[in-house]
Amino acid sequence: MTELLKKLCLLDGVSGNEENVSSAIISEIDGHCDWHLDNLGNIIAFKKGKKPSKRRLVIDAHTDEVGLIITDITSDGFLNFTTVGGINTEVLLSRRVRINGNIIGVISSKPIHLLKGDAKTNLPDAKDLYIDIGLSGKTEAEAVVSVGDRAVILSDFTIAESKILAKALDDRIGCAVLVSLLKADAEYDFYATFTVQEEVGLRGVKTAAFAVEPESALVLEATTASDIMGVPPENRVCVLGEGAAVSFMDKATLYDKPYYDAALGSGLAVQPKRAVAGGNNSGAIHLTKEGVRTLAISVPCRYIHSASCVADINDINSAKALAEYMIDGICSGKIV
Repeated sequence: MTELLKKLCLLDGVSGNEENVSSAIISEIDGHCDWHLDNLGNIIAFKKGKKPSKRRLVIDAHTDEVGLIITDITSDGFLNFTTVGGINTEVLLSRRVRINGNIIGVISSKPIHLLKGDAKTNLPDAKDLYIDIGLSGKTEAEAVVSVGDRAVILSDFTIAESKILAKALDDRIGCAVLVSLLKADAEYDFYATFTVQEEVGLRGVKTAAFAVEPESALVLEATTASDIMGVPPENRVCVLGEGAAVSFMDKATLYDKPYYDAALGSGLAVQPKRAVAGGNNSGAIHLTKEGVRTLAISVPCRYIHSASCVADINDINSAKALAEYMIDGICSGKIV
């Protein structure tokens, strides 16, 4: 699964521009399940198992990543931009970016020796940053870049012992796990959705869940791990290396208590997410039609929404194992 994750992370797929990621996923799952694309670009798949499921189950992962979108081209050939999804300004400064898959630039601002007073020590506003692609004027820049084009912060894919460092681990981790579930033999029928535009308001999943009409859902995600220097143990939310994290509540969802309890009682390496913060596609899925019993299975990730996300391979394997456990329990009726 590591090679698949590398393949997916190195692709660019900012919200609204996920086609490269979707095409790679389709090339992996084609022949292992029935699938189709909806009008927004969601992949909706059905995996035929050896037995029918007692509940209509969907497993979801989102294909998009945070990034940038070009809003203007200046007379000097610099590019103004805004963020797509939640990105802190400090992770943008002086980073290289890739636009449209082949144009390289650097995020720039006024150099420090031209700053005065508090501006020398305070972070610049995101609106004061720009992208320099090395061209000398608006006409040259407009020949290769247009307003509305997306950009990603450049990153490689590095494995150090059990740790992976890469961009877009949120949520290419979930995509890789879901692909592996679809490619394996299944005991029970289930649905799978690879959804778009999660980072800009849980948009794609709304149409996908409406189409599938699930009774139960598992959402495969990456989530913020704060087991870093300067954060006391009681504020660390979840920890790398201690298994998949399951949430009891976040800012968008109150999770199904029996599913949460079943996950923690599975005997697998699982940890509770010890904070009520953030949200994911569960927020839209669990409110679909007559309501959907939902559990999020998340992989702890340091420095999330940056070009240097860090996750543990053991936690990714734990997320897959927990998903398999929950699929069997929900579809068989053993988890009620």
